[in-house]
Amino acid sequence: MGNTRTHQRPVGRRITPQRAQFRRLAESADIGTVTRAQLAVLAQSLTCTGLINGTESHLLVALINTAPAESFDKSGRPIVFKSNQQLAFEIGRSIGRVSRMLSRLFDAGLITMQDSGNYKRYPIRNGNGEITDGCGIDLRILIVRYAELDGLVRQVRAEKKAADAALRRYRGALRNARHALSAAAELSAQVLDRIGSRIERVRDVVEAAGKGSSGMLRRATAILEWLVERVMQLPRRSAEVSETNNMTCPHVENGMHTQITIPHPFDGSREERRSANAKQSHSLEAGSASKWAFEESLRRGRSEINQPRRVPQAMVALQDVLRAVPALKTCGFAPSSWAELARAIPLMCRFAGISEDARARAVEQMGERQAAVAVAVTLEKYDRQEVSSPGGYLRAMTDRARAGELHLARSVFGLAARNCMEIRH
Repeated sequence: MGNTRTHQRPVGRRITPQRAQFRRLAESADIGTVTRAQLAVLAQSLTCTGLINGTESHLLVALINTAPAESFDKSGRPIVFKSNQQLAFEIGRSIGRVSRMLSRLFDAGLITMQDSGNYKRYPIRNGNGEITDGCGIDLRILIVRYAELDGLVRQVRAEKKAADAALRRYRGALRNARHALSAAAELSAQVLDRIGSRIERVRDVVEAAGKGSSGMLRRATAILEWLVERVMQLPRRSAEVSETNNMTCPHVENGMHTQITIPHPFDGSREERRSANAKQSHSLEAGSASKWAFEESLRRGRSEINQPRRVPQAMVALQDVLRAVPALKTCGFAPSSWAELARAIPLMCRFAGISEDARARAVEQMGERQAAVAVAVTLEKYDRQEVSSPGGYLRAMTDRARAGELHLARSVFGLAARNCMEIRH
C-alpha cells in the first residue's frame, strides 16, 4: 500500500512581493500625524482618481470609521478586527464580494492584512490591555501614503478644472469661428468652403474623443482662433501681443492635427502649390527679388547648377530665430531648445499648410535643425501673407540647399531686423 500524501490547507492570504512591500511600508507609519477624519475624507475622494470604485470607497470608509479615533493617536494602532460577514452586513454586499474588495484594496496599497491560521481576526494585548499586535485589517499604510494620495486627488481635481476651462474656451472659439465664417464677404466661396470644412473637422475630432483632454482642446482652440484671424484677414500679431498670448500648443505631432489639417487651405491652384517655383505674393514687401522666395536671386548659370557647390551654413542662435519668427508664439510655440524646435516641425507645417512630402525632403536634405529654421521662416512669411504657397516655398529652399545656395542665416537676421524696426515704429 502506497504512502498517502496529506495536503496541508494554505494559511493566510496570498502574499505577493508588492503586498509584502506594503506591509513593510505600513510598519514605518508615524501614527498621530493624520486623524481619522482626514483619512475618511480622503477615502471618499479617491474615487475621482480611478484608483478605486465607489463600492470599494464605501468599504474603506467603513473600515476607517470602525477603528476608534484614539487608535490614530501616538500610542494607538489602527487595526480593524471585524469579520467579512459583519462588514458585508454593514455595507450591504455579499461576503464573497467583501473578500474580493479587501484583496483589491490590499493590491492598491490602501490597506494591509495579516491573517491568522484559522482566518480569524483578533487583537494581541499586553498586560495593560493595550493592543500591541493583531491579525486583522491594518490601516497604517494610509497614514504613510496620506500625502501622496492627497496630492494625487488634488492633481486630478486641478486637471478636471483645467479641462473644464479649456472646454469652455473651445466652445467659444468654435462659436466665433462659425460666426466669422458666416459674416465673411471678401473671400471666395471656394476658400470659405475649405475653411468651413476644416472648422467642422476640428469639431468632429473633438466630439469623437468625448470632448478630449485639456491639451487637445487647447490645440483645437488654437487652430480655430488662427482660422478666425485668416477669415477676418487680420494683420499679423505684433511681438508684444505674441508675448502675452496664453494659448499653448505642445510641441508634438498628434493624431488630431493629422485628421483635421489639410495642406494649403487657402490656395486656389493645385499646380501652384505643387510647383517648386511657387509664386510669392507681395514680393516687394517681402524684400525678395525672385520666385525663390526670401533667398538671394539665382545668378549663376546652368553649368554651375549642374555642379553644385556646398556652402557651409552659418549658425544662428535660437533666440535669433525666435526674434525673427514671432509667428511661432502667435501659433502657440515657445521652444526653449533646438530639440523642442525640431519636434515642433510637424505642427508648424500643419499650421502653414506644408505637405508631409515637402517636410520630409527638407529634413532629409538640411537636417532637423536647419529644416526647423527653414519651416519657421516659411511660417513667418506665410503669417505675413508674403507667401501664397508655403509648400512650394519650402521645396524651393530645399532645392537651393541641395545646390549649396541656401543662406538661412541671412533670412533670419533680415527678418529679425524687420521685426525690430516694426516694433520701433
